Amino acid sequence: MDAELRAAVERALGGAVGDMRSLAGGDINDAWSLRCGGTRVFVKARRGAAPSTFRVEAQGLRWLAEAEALRVPRVLAHGEDPPFLALEWIEPGRPGPGFDEALGRGLAALHRAAPEGFGLSHANFIARLPQDNTPAADWPTFYWERRLRPQLRLAERAGLADAGLRRELERLAAVLPQRCGPAEPPARLHGDLWSGNLLVDEAGAPVLADPAVYGGHREIDLAMMQLFGGFSARVFEAYDEVLPLAAGWRERTPLYQLYPLLVHVNLFGGGYLGGVRRALSRVL
Repeated sequence: MDAELRAAVERALGGAVGDMRSLAGGDINDAWSLRCGGTRVFVKARRGAAPSTFRVEAQGLRWLAEAEALRVPRVLAHGEDPPFLALEWIEPGRPGPGFDEALGRGLAALHRAAPEGFGLSHANFIARLPQDNTPAADWPTFYWERRLRPQLRLAERAGLADAGLRRELERLAAVLPQRCGPAEPPARLHGDLWSGNLLVDEAGAPVLADPAVYGGHREIDLAMMQLFGGFSARVFEAYDEVLPLAAGWRERTPLYQLYPLLVHVNLFGGGYLGGVRRALSRVL
């Protein structure tokens, strides 16, 4: 942590920091554990990040916490110049015997704490990519206009997507109202729920981190959870016991994995295009 960032963190927290340790594992941000006033704190930052990056992440964490469904790290401070976020330290633990059930039931409770509509009052980010949350009247419109189409355009500008991929995605856009499943109210989404964004606290309970929140279809979170694995069948069973899933939800999983797959194309390159095309082949 450089002197400028350290000074900004100390101003925001209202005291000197010490016992600082660099943390490994982040793909996007730098992170540290430190002490301030006898309390351990988690801080993350990224050089060159948009000034609003951690402000909107803080808003997202608070928005999730409002549902009182699953534990979310408490926001202590954030800054824009330089950009950083300070959160309560979550002491790592091991999953307790009821972890999977608690996660499934808690996620159902989170989704049931419905927002006002499909979208959000402000834009935010998924990883380092901008995420437009301008509300739409219905879910299929939102999913195409605010999720798939913007990622397609980013990939085209980077030379990663060709005319063939555009044609396939536009074919999908034409039938999205039929492919998106039964109409449902918007759910309060984490928005980037892979296993790396799920922590385990000292009591063995699940903790949500690094969200990309908005009001959307609840199957978005479930599809992301299945994209890279790490979640047991019991999580989904427990979810379904609390908030039963609509028929065909498993068949819609590839549809809702298209967004994170396109995000990965734009973050990490064309190696993820094969996954995009495989998902498209299962929904067209």
